[in-house]
Amino acid sequence: MMEIQIWVFVLSLIGLLLAGGVAGFFLARWWFKKELEKNPPINEKMIRAMFASMGRKPSEKQVREVMRSINSNK
Repeated sequence: MMEIQIWVFVLSLIGLLLAGGVAGFFLARWWFKKELEKNPPINEKMIRAMFASMGRKPSEKQVREVMRSINSNK
């Protein structure tokens, strides 16, 4: 049988864990960006619906102000 030294096994294990962590990070980042492009967190249509649910008809200026406020707080 082939015997492997302990330190080679430990270094291989650490290397594989690091490579998997890095690959997982970039895969998760790519997936998250893709999901945000498909489903943006908030848009003007949602702001208008929010105002309508409060019983108000927002002006275009109000919608733009809310969007600017949201985008400046990112």
